[in-house]
Amino acid sequence: MSAVSIVSENLTDTFGEFTRGLSRPELALPATPTVSVIVPTKNEAKNLVHVLPRIPAWVGEIVLVDGYSTDDTVAVARSLVPSIRVVNQDRPGKGAALRCGIQAARGDIIVTLDADGSADPAEIPAFVGALLSGADFVKGSRFTQGGGTTDMEWYRRLGNWGLTQLVRIRFGGRFTDLCYGYNAFWRDIVPQFNIQDVDGFEIETSMNVQALRSNLKVFEVPSYESPRIHGSSNLRTIPDGWRVLKTIIKLGMKPAPETRAASLQRPMQGR
Repeated sequence: MSAVSIVSENLTDTFGEFTRGLSRPELALPATPTVSVIVPTKNEAKNLVHVLPRIPAWVGEIVLVDGYSTDDTVAVARSLVPSIRVVNQDRPGKGAALRCGIQAARGDIIVTLDADGSADPAEIPAFVGALLSGADFVKGSRFTQGGGTTDMEWYRRLGNWGLTQLVRIRFGGRFTDLCYGYNAFWRDIVPQFNIQDVDGFEIETSMNVQALRSNLKVFEVPSYESPRIHGSSNLRTIPDGWRVLKTIIKLGMKPAPETRAASLQRPMQGR
């Protein structure tokens, strides 16, 4: 069993105890955070069967953001999870999809999950556990101990490494991964992110860097990325890499926020 599996299993058990309630009144917690999982899609009908049913049962809301699918993506999603919320994105691009999902989500915690089967929904407890332990923003990493990927060519690895080093030099922090779509955060920090004009794959980089600039507590958790199960990726290595670089440069030219935003009183958070 991998380290990620062990951590996820333990946190699933722990979170399950929280959500079921405690039998001892003196240990009762004031509230339980609700969790929303955002799944951006575009023609992912064949992949959703490998993703949606594996989202933990204690997740309170799944928001599917559809990007002009021409297959049965929406119908398949509703057949797998009748309670799923379907949102149509307003502009093309993954960034636009995530922005629409974030605006629609109602949970205290928001998790972003790709629909192609490359990210394992069984890792969600690790992300949520890190938030409950005090993080404001949790990012998955394929390059920290316990993580990995079998879906990245050598030139993409090199590009991701170079962009990650640039962020570390310019903004600080100790990121080991930058361009990965598996993230989680408390909804109350959303105002810290200016993503209104971020429509493409660079949205993850933009959020990661803005979390650093806002002095939020950012944790990394190991994550394993598998190859897409069906279909082909919409990622374009050179154009999208250039958009990521421009995003880093643009943010690097802006003055840093003066202070960290005050955190709200969060349910069951170990601070």
